[in-house]
Amino acid sequence: MVRKTSLREFQQALAAKIADAGGETAPHARLGVQSGGRLWLIRLDEAGEVLPVPEITPVPLTRPWFIGMANIRGNLASVVDFAGFIGETATERAPGCRLVLFAESFRIHSGLVVERMMGLRNILQFSAEPEGADRPWIRATFRDNEARRWYELDVRALVSDDDFLQVGI
Repeated sequence: MVRKTSLREFQQALAAKIADAGGETAPHARLGVQSGGRLWLIRLDEAGEVLPVPEITPVPLTRPWFIGMANIRGNLASVVDFAGFIGETATERAPGCRLVLFAESFRIHSGLVVERMMGLRNILQFSAEPEGADRPWIRATFRDNEARRWYELDVRALVSDDDFLQVGI
């Protein structure tokens, strides 16, 4: 009999395998996403689950980028349209959109809606950009071999940022 594995168990096992692989790849692996027309990198230990965007209940009197609350397996999670938060046009819901939840270690049940997933990326294959980041929650900027700019998201700084925390209008 085949044992069914939940998506969450699969993702946790995959993250553990990547971390156990050790060597040079695990510390340099990043989750790539696209949001607001920009390419973003998220450290694997800062990202939780990645899910199709669930049903979201709007919350009145909140900023436009705060989409609302979603029930994720019995736990409420706040949902932010990341493109809207960074000042870009709101994310259009499409089949490729995903909700990237923050790692449980942050103890904040929240996630970002992104346009699409770009897969795992190795930052050793990128070149670091010398210019400084314009937002405190951008850890670094990089260029890939196609000269595309990638921004590394500092989730810890984001969830501590006053603008991110103040969702009310």
